[in-house]
Amino acid sequence: MDLDAVRTFVAAADAGQFQVAAAALSITQQAVSKRVAALERDLDVRLFTRTARGVRLTVDGQAFLPHARELLRVAERADASVRPGRRALRVDVHSRRTAPAVLLQDFHRAHPRIELDVVTLDADVHAATAAVEAGTVDATFHAVTIPARHLPGAIRTARLIDEHHEVLVGPRHALANARAVTPAQLAGHRIWMPGMAAGTEWASYYDELAAAFGLTIDRVGPVFGNEALLAEIADSAELATLAGERTRYLWPDSYDLRRIPVRGPAPVYPISLIWRDDNPHPALTELRAHLDSRRADAPDTEVWLPTWRLT
Repeated sequence: MDLDAVRTFVAAADAGQFQVAAAALSITQQAVSKRVAALERDLDVRLFTRTARGVRLTVDGQAFLPHARELLRVAERADASVRPGRRALRVDVHSRRTAPAVLLQDFHRAHPRIELDVVTLDADVHAATAAVEAGTVDATFHAVTIPARHLPGAIRTARLIDEHHEVLVGPRHALANARAVTPAQLAGHRIWMPGMAAGTEWASYYDELAAAFGLTIDRVGPVFGNEALLAEIADSAELATLAGERTRYLWPDSYDLRRIPVRGPAPVYPISLIWRDDNPHPALTELRAHLDSRRADAPDTEVWLPTWRLT
């Protein structure tokens, strides 16, 4: 169905005159007549009765009018869903449990009038950056492992989240009652992180972390989801896993899992916001300002960063 004809029909129905509708649509009265006539042929009904004072809806026209209005509303929503500057700000997070998703929820609470579309591309930094460059998403969160000069020309990055780690253990684990642990204390324990994809920036990070402190990070085993992972750790006296301090996990009280900060030094996973500098979406600047205002380094805390963030 021709939406221009439907829009013209609604304008004429509201105005009661083709001439007034033409002025409202910035077209000629003849164009209004042609569009309405084409719509009537398409529907095989008469929509208007011509009168000395203008036009009046027929019974069929009255029946069609609310549906015509709904068609236009649906078309407007469809257009707004994909048009930059009109659609919701579309931001990619690798997982809805991790720090970027938590901060996006914080942003939504602070700016409830800004429409936000949170998506998960399940991509590494290279694929996610390509999505930003193509305009598929307005921004993404990832650790950036290459110098800015090697990024596509329009891409900009800002390191806005320094995510500290916690070790997650069950109640029978040797570290269960510790208030904090050092990376050196983790060296003799099996850290289980099954399913970590080789070649990703997070795999690169954990490889370097393991080499720096002599950690044993075990990626072996099928992935049955976070719920199964937590159940295994809760039941084990040996297994542990690493999680960001703002990563959200839920488990039954009976698991009695412990989240213990890793300090001295505190390993930090550096997360950057990635966006196009020519992106016109008005909410993008507000998001960047919000994240920047909430970025704070822990005072008097010695940190460890991967070498690719120090060059």
